[in-house]
Amino acid sequence: MTSLSNPRLGSSPRRTQSRSASHRRNPLRWFGLALALIVGLTAAVLLFAYLDVTLRYRGLILQPAEVSKRPAAIVFGAGIYPSGRLSAVLADRMNTAIGLYQNGAVEKLLLTGDNSLVEYNEPGRMGDYARQVGLPEAALAYDYAGRRTYDSCYRARHIFGLDRVVLVTQRFHLPRALYICRQLGVDAVGVAADERNYRLAGWFALRESFARVAAWADIHFLHPEVIGGEPIDIFAPGYVGRVE
Repeated sequence: MTSLSNPRLGSSPRRTQSRSASHRRNPLRWFGLALALIVGLTAAVLLFAYLDVTLRYRGLILQPAEVSKRPAAIVFGAGIYPSGRLSAVLADRMNTAIGLYQNGAVEKLLLTGDNSLVEYNEPGRMGDYARQVGLPEAALAYDYAGRRTYDSCYRARHIFGLDRVVLVTQRFHLPRALYICRQLGVDAVGVAADERNYRLAGWFALRESFARVAAWADIHFLHPEVIGGEPIDIFAPGYVGRVE
């Protein structure tokens, strides 16, 4: 009897099974799926980290008049010129902190910044600036090992014994500074020091996006090493913090 099968009516079962087995055995297909899954999960974690740092403490950014009295303000270093002049960003931070001190919102300014090179002394130049506008030396304390925001917050708590502070920095930096300090056990509120438009504002914003993710990783996973030392009581009568 003649077969009634017609090859144009569809593929044979044997051919269909062969293609199915070929897909199962294709390692590149599964590698691509695994890679896409890894990339997707990584992107989700990075986005979560960024949003966690950005949003968690945004309600703690206050106007200067809203700050209830606290023992100290932490003023973060932000670049000085070879002449010793403060960068515009750092000058605005100092002006804002000086205003808090003069209005009685804080008792001391902890000037924290980089002094890893003898000729580069951010806290020292910040202190010079404060004294030039009339602040007494007794109003100033110095942290010469505040090379990063993490270092400054950690040392504020564990070296200088501060647990209630005002953080003084620009608005783009405040979410990260608040996140780090509060996660390290410091009851911190923030005051924005934006007194002008900054020429490199776009660069600051881009850099800060990556820095927030890095800060989240530092807090939850990396726990970077910080320069330690003996406890320092900046409110002790004999405290002398200036080193040149």
